[in-house]
Parts: sequence; structure tokens; C-alpha cells
Amino acid sequence: MIKGLYEAHLPVTNLLNSIEFYKKLDLEIAYQHEKLAFFWIEKGHSWLGLWETDKVDTPYHPSLRHIAWHVDTKDIRNAKEWIESKGIQIIETFGIPPEKQPLVLSNTRNAHAAIYFQDPDGNLLELMTPLRLDLSENANIMSLEEWDEKNN
Repeated sequence: MIKGLYEAHLPVTNLLNSIEFYKKLDLEIAYQHEKLAFFWIEKGHSWLGLWETDKVDTPYHPSLRHIAWHVDTKDIRNAKEWIESKGIQIIETFGIPPEKQPLVLSNTRNAHAAIYFQDPDGNLLELMTPLRLDLSENANIMSLEEWDEKNN
């Protein structure tokens, strides 16, 4: 029945500034109105809604104001350079500094590579790809470089 995630939404303080930011990520506008814009993530399959609102002041929590986009494993290896080429800074996450990202997360025998950054309103954005979904034991958080050294 469920095929994937069709839409997600984030609050923004200034829609026009946010539109410019998300265009830097090569997302295409699907719809724009006075205080709302939708960007295609994958045209016809998923989109992101940005809502200009005063609710941006809601403190960040992983369950709020966070989007993770799926990328191919080969692309995660170039993600840092791609993000920085857009004038966007990588942020420290889980104690891993920007220069050590992408990082590898594991949760109950699943390993994912990820890299983190924020939009102009502090919404947490993530590029993520699964590496292994069948680990025999939990792995520690480490850089993707460290992961490669241990697993290749």
C-alpha cells in the first residue's frame, strides 16, 4: 500500500529567502502562493512544502523541523563538496565536525551515511544513504572515511 513519502513541510520566516536557498539545492518549484511554496524533490513522487509562519521559533527537536533526503551511495561521497559549492556550511552533528563528514550512523544493525546542514531558519537538513542493513553488531558513529577503511 505505502510506496514512499509524498510530502513533508517546514516553517520559514521569509518565503522568498527560503525559495532562493532551496533553489541552490537544485529543487524545482512545483507551486508558489503568497506564504507557501512547494518544491519537487522527485517530480511526481515527492515534494517539500515551505510555509511562511511565526512557528519557526519552535525549538529544534529531531522530530520537528528536520528533513532527510535519500541520495545514492556514490553521491554521498561528493555531498560535502556539492553542499559547500552552493555556499552552504556543513554543521557539527553527533560530535562529528564538518571536516569529518559525511558521517556513518548506526542504529540497531543498520548503517547509514549522512551529512548535515541547515536552511536559513535553522531547519535541519540531511542527505542520507543506507550503507549496510545487516550488520552483525551495532557500529559506532564515525566518519565515512573511517567506515571505508574498516570495511574495504
